[in-house]
Amino acid sequence: MKEINALLLLLLCCHLAFAQQRTITGKVEDSQNRPVHDVTVKVKGAETQTKTDESGNYRIVVTSTNAILMFTSVGYDLQEQQVLGRSVVNVTLTDGNSQLDEVVVIGYGTVKRKDLTGAVSSVDAKTISAAPVSSALEAIQGRVPGLNITATEGSPDAELTVRVRGGGSITQDNAPLYIVDGFPVSSIADVAPQDIETIDILKDASSTAIYGARGANGVILVTTKSGKTGKTNISFNAFNSIKNIANKLDVLSPMDYVKWQYEQSLLANKPENYTQYFGNYQDMDLYGNIPANDWQDIIFGRTGNTYNQNLNINGGSEKTKYAVSHSFIDDKAIMLDSDFKRHNINLKLNHKLYDKLTLDLGFRYSDTRVNGGGMNEQNEKSSADSRLKYAMLYPPFAVPGLTTTTETDDDFNLYSPIVAIADNDQYFQRKTYNLNGAATYKIIDNLTLRSDFGYEGFRNDQDRFYGNTTYYVRNAPTSGNQNKPALIQTNTNRNSIRNSNTLSYDFADVIGADHKLNAMVGQEFIITTNNILENTLHGFPETFDFERARMTTTLATPFSINNFFEPDDKLLSFFGRANYDYKERYLLSVAFRADGSSKFAAGNNRWGYFPSVSGAWRVSEENFMQNTKAWLTDLKLRASYGETGNNRIPNGLLVQLLNNSPTAWVNGSTNYWAPSKTMANPDLKWETTITRNLGLDFTLLGGKLNGTIDAYVNKTKDLLLAYNVAGSGYDIQYRNIGSTQNKGLEFSLNWNVVSKENFDLTFAGNISFNRNKVLDIGALANIPSASGWASTAINADYIVEANHPLGRMYGYVNDGRYEVSDFEGFNAATNRWILKEGVADASDVVGNVRPGSMKLKDLDGDLKLSVSDRTFIGDANPLHTGGFSINSRIYNFDVATYFNWSYGNDVYNANKLEYTQTSQYFSRNMIATMVDGQRWTNLRPDGTLSNDPAELEAMNSNTSLWSPYTRQFVFNDWAVEDASFLRLATVTLGYTLPTAISQKLRMRSLRVYASGYNLLLFTNYTGFDPEVSTRRQTPLTPGVDYSAYPKSKSFVFGLNVNF
Repeated sequence: MKEINALLLLLLCCHLAFAQQRTITGKVEDSQNRPVHDVTVKVKGAETQTKTDESGNYRIVVTSTNAILMFTSVGYDLQEQQVLGRSVVNVTLTDGNSQLDEVVVIGYGTVKRKDLTGAVSSVDAKTISAAPVSSALEAIQGRVPGLNITATEGSPDAELTVRVRGGGSITQDNAPLYIVDGFPVSSIADVAPQDIETIDILKDASSTAIYGARGANGVILVTTKSGKTGKTNISFNAFNSIKNIANKLDVLSPMDYVKWQYEQSLLANKPENYTQYFGNYQDMDLYGNIPANDWQDIIFGRTGNTYNQNLNINGGSEKTKYAVSHSFIDDKAIMLDSDFKRHNINLKLNHKLYDKLTLDLGFRYSDTRVNGGGMNEQNEKSSADSRLKYAMLYPPFAVPGLTTTTETDDDFNLYSPIVAIADNDQYFQRKTYNLNGAATYKIIDNLTLRSDFGYEGFRNDQDRFYGNTTYYVRNAPTSGNQNKPALIQTNTNRNSIRNSNTLSYDFADVIGADHKLNAMVGQEFIITTNNILENTLHGFPETFDFERARMTTTLATPFSINNFFEPDDKLLSFFGRANYDYKERYLLSVAFRADGSSKFAAGNNRWGYFPSVSGAWRVSEENFMQNTKAWLTDLKLRASYGETGNNRIPNGLLVQLLNNSPTAWVNGSTNYWAPSKTMANPDLKWETTITRNLGLDFTLLGGKLNGTIDAYVNKTKDLLLAYNVAGSGYDIQYRNIGSTQNKGLEFSLNWNVVSKENFDLTFAGNISFNRNKVLDIGALANIPSASGWASTAINADYIVEANHPLGRMYGYVNDGRYEVSDFEGFNAATNRWILKEGVADASDVVGNVRPGSMKLKDLDGDLKLSVSDRTFIGDANPLHTGGFSINSRIYNFDVATYFNWSYGNDVYNANKLEYTQTSQYFSRNMIATMVDGQRWTNLRPDGTLSNDPAELEAMNSNTSLWSPYTRQFVFNDWAVEDASFLRLATVTLGYTLPTAISQKLRMRSLRVYASGYNLLLFTNYTGFDPEVSTRRQTPLTPGVDYSAYPKSKSFVFGLNVNF
């Protein structure tokens, strides 16, 4: 009998337990009775949550009849509903300021946006995935105030230059610190945009000081998508794009090309340069009907194609949540024989082992492969990428003996663009592995210990081929191997290990209800090892192409095998932060970090100490502001001060390192070890950036309108400068010299203009102003730097000086051309024109002057043009940058447009100089700027040169430019152009299938769309594209446009499916 009673009691308990657990369904609508999708429905005090579908419906399991459901969605107020035994709970959301409750990721934690005291901007997944691009940075370009992103050129693997509020270093890297799911990485280029949940940009020191040594240039935090409680959700996103070259430049026609070749040969007194290829002058009219080869179209004009897909699966229970995704991109570029492929795998797992212990595991893998030529390589020592150059300069038709019998023309430095593609070839494979794990243990109520472990592995294998026509093989090898193919094989391995441990305590139960205080202390160490193995092979047989060279390396002559083992980079840190809040009205945050770096000597210099403090006042919460609640939802003033550090210098600068080299000699004997070209400096110390920020956040009209305003001043001192020590046997020595300053204003605005049942209209925009200035450079008068595009023909075309910004261009001031009136006459005996008294002579710069020669301003007044007449002629820094978007929804259709701009910056158009000046080279074509009738001419109709003043004046009465005939390339302000632009970056038309139909098809939602990318560009720049920067070996030479891979415009068709 006892056993029966026990069994009945057990069944009763089970019945009661199951009676408590029930499924709740319902529908969520807005104030106009429209369904609201993607609303988070969560059981208060538990992990159980779900989201509403396209029809606003949801289903969730609760374990108590008194459970409370929380309904949250961006743009609406939080709603809480107690179940009270109901099985159906319908909710109407009201427009509100839930954006203020949006969670923002900051260093080692999160905070609600309304509680922010620092300058932080955020971009959500919807914005990131909306752009049909393969890079997350491209997707947010122009969308964040204070974040300047420049696409250096148009290749699929093009480098993006990223600056947060300008950057403070002169010769060192100014890129921000990238953190992906808590782990610092060198780049986020290998993170698929579709895998990203949010990107948060920390801009002032109160936000970045917690990262200490690495946060001086700003911090970009990337959070990838995690699993969510509820049934498994499968989403598939894919798009296919068709792309073509966005812009081409007109060149001389065959007839005009031949006419200029004839005149140039006479001016140089070398008529054979014309006759041996083109015949007699009297036969020139034969070239009038010859069809032209459009080399730009042949090399860069193929129709490219990009296929991009992403599959994401996520779900989970109250204890375990998971997310796994795979992304793939296959890009056939617009240039012949080039393609780009990338695979991404992302896995995240969260498991609640028991009430007090939660485990997190993350794994990311990326495999990127580039075949064929891509961008101008940053580490190139010469102008390696000449494919665009030759596409512009090569003769527009086949010229017997010049273009048909040889691949090379060393005398004229002119090569077939097709050959240039094959001779500038490469293949590289880049793999990255990221493994992160974390354990979060709740020691007691409000006291939490978190321990993070992470590993990043980076491997890059590159084979770089230099064919017979390249600058490298004509100069780098020894004489016996010059003008023969060469191959450089480079293997780079980098490994990083990280551990951080943080202890957080919330004082909620200790202090009164009006006070909130939480504190965090932590410790972190990071160890990075780096090794580069470089194998250089010279002297392949002249007929070898890239593939044969890669397969038969034994047929070359080994030149060097360099194994660069850098000393380990070690960083040990201790940090802490406290946040205080009184009545959600007065906010205070204090942080401190101490960093010890192996890059600095033990003692006073090894450790850097970086404090910060910030505060905010929510004015709208004051009693005297209550009457404004009808229109002013939130108003907050912010102020911050902080210090951050920078140690971005190579490892091992404290003692003199030795490199293996086959060209070192000691006492007349070959020695395979030689001192590094960098002189050691054991006295190096931290570069420090001090930032001050004032900000204003506002939300109006019940959350429909919100924005931010920020003003800042950043000063960087003790700059880590690569100091030129030529003459000492070394190239440079790193020293702490000088200081810089960046100050600026930032504005952003988001406006939900219209929100109706079948029509929505929103606007978002931002604008940023930044002024950079070098405050001092120690005892140095200036720091000259050469872009190097013209080898040694143009030196020091950029110069850094105190009290001026970085990026200033240095050259001659164009004064038009020499007119006949500038000369006394022509001396037939000497074959020279005689300048009038008081007219400056530019012969030492442009060659022997004559009517029609380029004229330059004589700034020092000595009537003799020389390097002392150069001055500052351009500034690569924009006055302001920004972007704006206009999005709307009409029934099931959505339309989105996005524009970005830059205003006031100059571009150094080196292409323009090379495509309009002959220098010492013959047989080159030119752009149509120098078309016949526009350029100065000395050529009579009978084929002779005129030196008659009156005749020359009459012949050139309608021309406006000088003669292209010069002794060398001359950098002058004619080639410095305003690069301001407004770009229609993206326009998208989408259609979402009605929910009733998609559900019948067993889908949660289906959206198809068509987009255009880079369709319109408004600019006065005469080059291919004003957004360019190709000479990137040093940050001192920004904004040079030389032989860049052209940008493309694309048409995209895609779909988003959710199951």
